[in-house]
Amino acid sequence: MVTAEPTPTVETAKSLGLTADEFEHINKILGRTPNFTELSVYSVMWSEHCSYKNSILQLKTLPRDGNRLLVGAGEENAGLVDIGDGLACAFKIESHNHPSAIEPYQGAATGVGGIHRDIFTMGARPIASLNSLRFGLPDNPRMKRLIAGVVKGIGDYGNCFGVPTVGGEAYFYDCYHHDILVNAMSVGVVKVGETVSATAGEPGNPVFIVGSATGKDGIHGATFASADLDEDSHEDLPAVQVGDPFQEKLLLEASLEVIQTGALVGMQDMGAAGITCSTAEMSAKSGVGMRIDLDKAPQRQSNMKAWEILLSESQERMLIVCKPGREAEIKEVFEKWDLPCERIGETIEGGRLEYFWHGEKVADVPAESLVLGGGAPVYVREQKEPEYLKAIAAFDLDTIVLPTDFRKVAQQLWQSPNIASKNWITRQYDSMVRTGTMTTNRHCDSAVVVVKGTKKALAMTTDCNSAYVYADPYKGGMIAVSEAARNIVCTGGEPVAITNCLNFGNPYNPEVYFQFAQAIKGMGEACRKFETPVTGGNVSFYNQYTENKRVIPVYPTPTIGMLGLLEDHTQVMTLDFKKAGDRIYLLGSSQNDLGSSEYLRTVLGIEHSPCPHFDLDTEFRLHQIIRQLIQHGLVASVHDVSEGGLFVSLMEAALPGVWGFSVKSSPAIRKDAWLFGEAQSRVIVSVATEQEAAFERFLRENGQEAEFLGVVSGQDVIVDGENWGAVASWKHTYENLLAEMMQ
Repeated sequence: MVTAEPTPTVETAKSLGLTADEFEHINKILGRTPNFTELSVYSVMWSEHCSYKNSILQLKTLPRDGNRLLVGAGEENAGLVDIGDGLACAFKIESHNHPSAIEPYQGAATGVGGIHRDIFTMGARPIASLNSLRFGLPDNPRMKRLIAGVVKGIGDYGNCFGVPTVGGEAYFYDCYHHDILVNAMSVGVVKVGETVSATAGEPGNPVFIVGSATGKDGIHGATFASADLDEDSHEDLPAVQVGDPFQEKLLLEASLEVIQTGALVGMQDMGAAGITCSTAEMSAKSGVGMRIDLDKAPQRQSNMKAWEILLSESQERMLIVCKPGREAEIKEVFEKWDLPCERIGETIEGGRLEYFWHGEKVADVPAESLVLGGGAPVYVREQKEPEYLKAIAAFDLDTIVLPTDFRKVAQQLWQSPNIASKNWITRQYDSMVRTGTMTTNRHCDSAVVVVKGTKKALAMTTDCNSAYVYADPYKGGMIAVSEAARNIVCTGGEPVAITNCLNFGNPYNPEVYFQFAQAIKGMGEACRKFETPVTGGNVSFYNQYTENKRVIPVYPTPTIGMLGLLEDHTQVMTLDFKKAGDRIYLLGSSQNDLGSSEYLRTVLGIEHSPCPHFDLDTEFRLHQIIRQLIQHGLVASVHDVSEGGLFVSLMEAALPGVWGFSVKSSPAIRKDAWLFGEAQSRVIVSVATEQEAAFERFLRENGQEAEFLGVVSGQDVIVDGENWGAVASWKHTYENLLAEMMQ
């Protein structure tokens, strides 16, 4: 018998984030009314954060097959791809948005810790970390506190844990003023055949909890992440977990060592929903049940209740299932690393989860009924084209008056925090620990990390221009994938696969769900074109803030984390100009297009304009050309054109070596569009004079459109014969702007 508790009502269920219909369905599953502990279990497992109930049908439309895939999307804690030489790469990106908005330091830190655990739970050693951040403008004390806290949390956790933070992105828009986004990505390497699955095996296997003791932090964190933020969200601070990177480092080494004993059946990180989620998912995957004695879990706080231990999201914990008779081997490893390792139960026949508290059964539920792909609810939500798209459709480029002083406009654009260097952020991260990072002192379009013991390197990036997705969710979703692939290719790599972190508003809002569905459709088309299957990721809904009954959603932000492969790490391509006299070319075609450009937003204050020009086939062909140019040694630098347009890309190529350049605009294109437009599928390259003839011949033979821009020369920026000043002066502004704003 289950211990008697006050009988929950529909109102109790609603207070836990469940609907009346879901409460009734739980009653049918159990054949009775659940007690409070059982209802709490369903509330976290059926939350959007755990069940993906409003997104799973859309996610299933994404391509999930590929020659390099070793596990299917969603089958394990992270994606796993074959990179050759008997090695595999595990990688994944996830969000920690709501916790970071309430307690930025711990919210960001535990986001980093959680994503690393997903990697080493599979047996892979993390070798790199990336992130994707969205903030409001850093023009007020609250936002500065959030930015500083998030950056310090990411830096402190990663630096102490000993994994380099090698790449990322940060944007600053008003829509993120209340609900910031913090997405963390981890990449690890493991030998093929030495991975561990999150499985429970057969009945009769011992179940252990290992790592940190359980506390009251993070209780109902999954539910908290599945609701809007509002003026009272600060009261949910206990739902934010507390991290300890030194403990996680011990857990990493112990976990990788215990795998080598051969005594494991399965292992799973305790992330969202803690013991509840790990026991439910491992059991449901194996078709067995578990008997768990919650009081045997090490506790760091007194007087904890059974449901608190079940739902706690205390960090640095794992659930381990081992082979019978080999318990001593497991305990020996964790004792060596001075980590708690307690047997809390065993697997049982029947597929039910039976939770006990000092010998009394406090909950009894079927595991299959709790999980994604099992009995968790699945919904199709209403879609409606957003009203603001009418304003975007009404945009008329002809109403935009050409500037009279382009140098002044360029300087205004240069003052945007979205354009300026993010070195105030990246200087707080250790990018060199483990000595594998090739791009700490090299300037490339993606991060590159050597796979030690081989000639290979992994190229990796996080990308999404959410302003594009806001303007056109379908095309913006395609561009997010395409820009990630372009960055990999410009570094000399071959795109392999993606993980995604889909950050949107409330799915019950038909306009938000339209954005979500269209973005996924666009992402899927681009992934199929580039043969980069989706290995998994994260959906984060409810990224909106309610203030005075007014809903403020974030821009739709489907962040792409892409993995690429270089067979020879000596072939890395950088973006910086190399020497005076080198010729500068634009591959691709400029357009009379200013759509969704930083120029329109920052300089002219225009929020509503179309997504920039983009054609998927053109983008794909450009990638093939770039790869061949790099392989044939015909280019000295390669850099894609993105935020800020051609002018910003030229400046970014000039800054590392403080090289000047002289370029001439095309008379066929509006000068503001030529300089600042963000039409896609464009890359600037520099070519040594001795290679110019072979370079141009290659372009002709392959039918690639290109425009000669000018030459690398001196130390000044010269546009159409006008001197816009020394590169060094522009560099000073670029490198110090964000730091000055934060001060």
